[in-house]
Amino acid sequence: MRLIPRLDIKGSNLVKGIHLEGLRVLGKPENFARYYYEAGADELIYIDAVASLYERNSLIHIVERTSREIFIPLTVGGGLRTLQDIKAILRAGADKVSLNTAAVRDPQLICEASRAFGSSTIVISMEVIKRKDGTYECFTDNGRIPTGLEAVAWAKKVAELGAGEILLTAVDREGTGKGYDIELIRSVSESVSIPVIAAGGAGTVDHVLEAIVDGKADAVAMSSILHYQCIKVAKQDANEFTEGNVNFIQSGEGYSKVDTVELSDLRTFLVNRGISSAR
Repeated sequence: MRLIPRLDIKGSNLVKGIHLEGLRVLGKPENFARYYYEAGADELIYIDAVASLYERNSLIHIVERTSREIFIPLTVGGGLRTLQDIKAILRAGADKVSLNTAAVRDPQLICEASRAFGSSTIVISMEVIKRKDGTYECFTDNGRIPTGLEAVAWAKKVAELGAGEILLTAVDREGTGKGYDIELIRSVSESVSIPVIAAGGAGTVDHVLEAIVDGKADAVAMSSILHYQCIKVAKQDANEFTEGNVNFIQSGEGYSKVDTVELSDLRTFLVNRGISSAR
């Protein structure tokens, strides 16, 4: 099992919202990334949260700085449109890239990218919302633009085209702390042979366990449950590296449904319940 902190970035700052909206500045992503690396994260995910506005990824300099001191796999996504974009972010120090909008617009890009850089390098990000009829639709642009693509069908398609992994985010759960969408994770995981990273909704360690056992996820991506713990530790140590407006942490507003946890404690919790660790 891989435990993967997900860092959504706007400009030079780590941000966090709910349903991928209402982004709140938490601090500098490099500082959080270093903290997670030292705490034993298996991988990291960087997502440019506003890339869809500019149709480009703005994380090259942050990736360069991060890759100089952090030596675990780093996936970078947001605004990557072409093979040249992918090549540039890999040269900056990323190990994998995450594609969504560009893959939806031109599915053949998945095939071309996997041939050029290796399938293990290509992660397809699926931002999914549950429809009123109970089916699941894929969205782009941080869950704002509907595609008409049904989640399982699209997952099968990207796997056939050569994607090496799927980052599966339940937009209507993301940032809420209400738990992962187990039905969604299980249906996608059972439909493809490539690894599925569950994202969106982790609020307790039990939620993570459910995504693995019931959802059959191959890895879990987490934000709030880790970020808010990181901030609390930093504040206790009088470390101002967070630099963001984090008064809501002390007030309890905005994260009341999230039981924060250290990565090491989460790993121990899972191992004690029979979940083998990647480390």
